[in-house]
Amino acid sequence: MQLVTPDECFRFLHGRSTVRIGGRQINLRGAREVALVGPPSEYGSEQNTVWSFPSRGEWATHSADYPGNWSPYVPRNLIERFTTKDHLVLDPMMGSGTTLVECRLLKRNAIGIDINQEAIILANDRLSFTHQNQPLSVGNSVDTYLGDARNLNELDDCSIDLIATHPPYANIIRYGEGSFEGDLSDLSSVTEYVEAMRDVAAEFFRVLRKDRHCGILVGDTRVHAHYVPISYMVMAQFLAAGFVLKEDIIKVQHNTSSERGRWKGLCTQFYKIAHEHLFVFRKPSSSEECERLVLSTIRSIDPRWADE
Repeated sequence: MQLVTPDECFRFLHGRSTVRIGGRQINLRGAREVALVGPPSEYGSEQNTVWSFPSRGEWATHSADYPGNWSPYVPRNLIERFTTKDHLVLDPMMGSGTTLVECRLLKRNAIGIDINQEAIILANDRLSFTHQNQPLSVGNSVDTYLGDARNLNELDDCSIDLIATHPPYANIIRYGEGSFEGDLSDLSSVTEYVEAMRDVAAEFFRVLRKDRHCGILVGDTRVHAHYVPISYMVMAQFLAAGFVLKEDIIKVQHNTSSERGRWKGLCTQFYKIAHEHLFVFRKPSSSEECERLVLSTIRSIDPRWADE
């Protein structure tokens, strides 16, 4: 991990007005004042396990121009439910910095990491805003790093209060377009991706505090018209790392534009994938608690596992 300061980003940007990510040229806007710093007044925190946001949410500096980024409603809900003011939130695959912007708005400290230097530049650009000429969340720190989610070497054990992240769904969108090593979205197969996510899960488990939460949004795909459950493959890696599953939230997708979600005609051989899984894991307070929770779940399914 290598710390990248806003000043370093601005120096790098000398003479540039765009970054290129996932095959798109994305405009940089520089420091600006924003009018809206939160969702519409009718917004309410989610209370059930199906989330649907027909309007993606474009307050502050949020924008849909980054390919495949998550709606700010998702990290906002996670941050509000699982943290309090001044807690430390980590997004180790931060992309355009949606989670970090929400941390600034909600007065949480944050660390964002990405393996793509272009994403770091864009995230710092999105973080450069004020509201009514006043900087937001004075006293709260937001740091960005160039690094790999499989090696969070600058972070201490049990130092993070919440992990909230939206990783690539294997190689459905190739964010770095093969331009650098270590890009999870550039791996050649789902098998390689799942193996890499095993290392990711182990690092997440290491840095998260006990009894804290990790929220990860993952979607699925099809190969030769058959369903490939990437989400559940990833879930298995997190359970194997020692996490327990707190929530499985279905997030409805709207206006899908990638090959993963397109219809080709009114009638096809398969259904359109229009949902993602938001898994919320918890790091148990001890290995004994983890074992107890796992066994109690198994016993509720199959009474033969009940204690004699």
